[in-house]
Amino acid sequence: MTPQRVTMITLSVVNITASRAFYSALGWEEASGGNDTIAFFKLRGLLLSLYNRDALTSDIGMPIASRTTGAITLATNYDSPAAVDSAYDIALESGAVEVTRPIKTAWGGYSGMFADPDGHLWEYAHNPFWSFDVDGYLVGEA
Repeated sequence: MTPQRVTMITLSVVNITASRAFYSALGWEEASGGNDTIAFFKLRGLLLSLYNRDALTSDIGMPIASRTTGAITLATNYDSPAAVDSAYDIALESGAVEVTRPIKTAWGGYSGMFADPDGHLWEYAHNPFWSFDVDGYLVGEA
């Protein structure tokens, strides 16, 4: 049986150049294989793909609704509230739109949300009940 996993997340973007610049400004490393309609960024164990909306529509063979964001959120967890604040500030300096400033949460963590240039929602969080292994992989139980 194949283990449960995600190998790539693709975000539809209006301006591939601006989106590529945004994620690069966050400090993300671009992987090879991109071109003027698609970019790939290395994540531990998977890739984040930014795909020009018109090219993705053509590739899929059906229209993409004009408002495709908001149905999901993506999250990055950090090992402390201070690390959340630092990463969040970098995101805002890189062009993110603030949704909610990081604050202490009702569930005992620390979390804030922003939107990337295309409106994709990101949560930067610290969960005190989770930890990371020596390679930086999340080892907590949800």
